Amino acid sequence: MLKAIIFDLDGTILDTETPEFTSWQEAYSAHGASLDAAVWSQTIGTSDSGWDPYDHLEALVGRPVDRMALQAARHARFDDLMAAAEARPGIVAWLDEARDLGLRVGLASSSGAAWVSRFLDALGLRDRFAVLATRDRVARSKPAPDLYELALSDLGVRADEALAVEDSPNGVAAAKAAGLFCVAVPNPLTADLALDGADLVLGSLAERSIRDVAGM
Repeated sequence: MLKAIIFDLDGTILDTETPEFTSWQEAYSAHGASLDAAVWSQTIGTSDSGWDPYDHLEALVGRPVDRMALQAARHARFDDLMAAAEARPGIVAWLDEARDLGLRVGLASSSGAAWVSRFLDALGLRDRFAVLATRDRVARSKPAPDLYELALSDLGVRADEALAVEDSPNGVAAAKAAGLFCVAVPNPLTADLALDGADLVLGSLAERSIRDVAGM
């Protein structure tokens, strides 16, 4: 019996991932380099990829870059791109349905608490989540199961009583490693990545209701 839903944040609840990649692409271009999407994809959904965009840029251009200036410019560009960001299609409807069904709602994010709070507050959705399992609370981020295991523990439910909503291969792997049924809803940046590990792939959550997915 379904008792809880656990959402990923970045790329799932709202698309921070495309603006993040775009801001880095533009930063690389300003230095006469190009950032390949296939290279970037290893970072999506995890904070433990071990890949450093500054190191990679410096290797491409063959010289050190002013990291502080680059960081400031890129952050400003990211903020501009995110200024009008809204929740992805179907997210609010699923949160409403979860409330109506009496389901507990949690979040499992490879981002830190400050980042998560920033965007949930901006969307006006913070009070919809009973539990926030964030990167600063676990030893490993996705694709390890730690974040989902923490969310399950905090929600007080078993893996077979919860459903995960993800957008990336790393996120799907984490949810499945923790034993959850996983719905993948790719964004423009993850649409061409391998999401075959998910139990169900949807174009958006607007395509199906919780009742439909869970057979309720």
